[in-house]
Amino acid sequence: MAAFLAATLLPLSSEVVLTALIVQGDPVVTLVIVASIGNVLGSLTNYALGLYAGRPLAQRWLSISDKTLNEAEGRFRRYGLWSLTMCWVPVIGDPLTVVAGLIRVPVIWFVFIVSIAKTTRYIILSQMVLATLSA
Repeated sequence: MAAFLAATLLPLSSEVVLTALIVQGDPVVTLVIVASIGNVLGSLTNYALGLYAGRPLAQRWLSISDKTLNEAEGRFRRYGLWSLTMCWVPVIGDPLTVVAGLIRVPVIWFVFIVSIAKTTRYIILSQMVLATLSA
């Protein structure tokens, strides 16, 4: 749930929850899979808002400023689909997923790239936590 909500524009950090669960001893592989699925589903929610609600409604529902949305659109113009590899980055990642819906990125490519980016982030984080715990 934390990973899903963190992928929307709510000010929530799934990394803190994931770290706490790893420290608690929960199974890391399961945590990474569940967090990744939740985070991708949250990003798909942003995508759907961009796709179906349009720019004004998506901005109002998600509280994205014109400046932030314009910057995200600029990244898409410059880097294309590969800008979605930055979907995990705080502040810029969520608007990128909204813009992907606004410009009608094919959903299969969206899910593919976002899944790789978000899962990679959770794998790296979990390995950092495990390394710290074993040190």
